[in-house]
Amino acid sequence: MASKWSLSEEDFSCPVCHDTFKDPVVLSCSHSFCKGCLQAWWREKHTEECPVCKKLNSLDPPLCNLALKNLCEAFTASSGSEEDVCALHTERLKLFCLGCQQPACVVCRDSKKHADHRFRPVDEAALDLKEEVQKSLKALLEKLKMFYKVKTNCDQTAEHVKVQVRNTERKIKDQFEKLRQFLREEEEASVAALREEEQQKSQMMKEKIEGLNRDILTLSNTIRATEEELRAEHVSFLQNYKTTMKRVQLTLQDPQPLSGGALIDEAKHLGNLAFRVWDKMKDNIVSYTPVILDPNMASVSLVLSDDLTGGRCEWQELPKNLERFIHVGFVRGSEGFNSGTHSWDVEVGDSDDWQLGVLAEPFQRQGHSGQSWFITLNEYQYEAKSLEADSLGSVTDLSLKWFPQRIRVLLDGDEGKLSFSDPDTDRHIHTFTHIFTQTLFPFVCTCDDAVALKILPGKISVTVM
Repeated sequence: MASKWSLSEEDFSCPVCHDTFKDPVVLSCSHSFCKGCLQAWWREKHTEECPVCKKLNSLDPPLCNLALKNLCEAFTASSGSEEDVCALHTERLKLFCLGCQQPACVVCRDSKKHADHRFRPVDEAALDLKEEVQKSLKALLEKLKMFYKVKTNCDQTAEHVKVQVRNTERKIKDQFEKLRQFLREEEEASVAALREEEQQKSQMMKEKIEGLNRDILTLSNTIRATEEELRAEHVSFLQNYKTTMKRVQLTLQDPQPLSGGALIDEAKHLGNLAFRVWDKMKDNIVSYTPVILDPNMASVSLVLSDDLTGGRCEWQELPKNLERFIHVGFVRGSEGFNSGTHSWDVEVGDSDDWQLGVLAEPFQRQGHSGQSWFITLNEYQYEAKSLEADSLGSVTDLSLKWFPQRIRVLLDGDEGKLSFSDPDTDRHIHTFTHIFTQTLFPFVCTCDDAVALKILPGKISVTVM
């Protein structure tokens, strides 16, 4: 510590806490203590005695030792902390060595260790280095913001995954419940048809059996009466002979054997049962859509239908993920095509702002950037466009004289053709010719919040070989 002080550090230390006095007070015995230390001591001992000499204090309350307080503050300001003093030379650290990047005293500056080193005053060096650290700290704070931002998006994504699972599970159960309900109804109808045939066949057999029973009863009665006549005396027999002969000459038709169709037609009820049910399902409840839209790639401004076949422009809160397109109202199909012929119909209805076509992989998320081929309607103007590496490859004014309600897209990857037509009027709209080398994905885009675009289901056909 500073050499100008003749007193030692112990002279400025509280006997209780052994630290420099804070708010010192003096007792009647002339011993001084920190005010807080003395009060804590008295609370613990339950008596107001001096912690040093054990004499009871007669001053109530103890007086502030103002002189000692001023001396302690001056001592603290003059001597500084141990960190401000050079460990080697016990001098104040007033310089900063630029070579060693450490504080130094005036003696250190002239020592061999710091030969040829440059020095700056501590205050000046601290300001410069604090500014440098502040810049680095600012970068760290920005990075921390990025981490928080990514974490927030991860939290939102994790929560959205749970929402997706709940919604998807509900939709799966709804679809299977529709299938089960359809199957239950078909089962009931099949069983009802069986019961109806049973009732018809049973009624027919009942009538047949009742007729046979009547004929059997008639014949039995005739036989029994004739046998009684045969056992009678001759005279009696002869007297009733004519009547007996009439009776035995009873004219009953011979019983007819069962005609065909008396049994249940099991083949009709069981033959190809599953196929017949499925055939009804494809016409009433089951459909096949050649293009399914990918909800994870749909922009936040596009709300898809539950069956993922259509959507309309409407903003929603969704987590940011790498797959999601930024372009307004944009979504691509979940599966791509790299060969063969593929066709799908899009219902555009009365929408006046849409795009549809195909885009090539790889593609950017800012919309249908990269390579894409599509037709568009905007402000009642139909155009065919192709994009090549974020620039327009070609624009063709289609000048349609009618407004198609549906657009058929026909992709022939092997022939290198992409055609658009109106399936309702069978009129051609436009054809792109290109050698497609990448995987192509269907896409639709709409900025219309009133009319939804929809991929229509295809017609299912079965060929029996």
